[in-house]
Amino acid sequence: MYLTVTLIAAFLNGAAAVVYLIGHEYPRSQADIKGIPRRYVPVLGSLLAAGTLGLLAGLRFPLVGTLAAAGLLLYFTGALIAHLRVGSRNLVGWAVFFGTALATVAVHLTRS
Repeated sequence: MYLTVTLIAAFLNGAAAVVYLIGHEYPRSQADIKGIPRRYVPVLGSLLAAGTLGLLAGLRFPLVGTLAAAGLLLYFTGALIAHLRVGSRNLVGWAVFFGTALATVAVHLTRS
């Protein structure tokens, strides 16, 4: 369970990081909708990439993985606030990422 949940979370967040970092239009348009300056899109992508690398490092160093998963929970809590601040109710994508981060924290904490 630990390995499966961690790899799914790493895959999802890694894919999102790539989309943010290559300059795809979707994250830029979402930033516009949420009133976030476009210059922060690569920063957000870097945070997702760091979380992904932390999850993968956690396979060898469990504390690093737990901290990375907790960091992703904070990241997606901020994303929820950004959605709600502008009245966005399109939260399906957010729920998938948040739920995956939450599951990852849970399996990491129960493994320790």
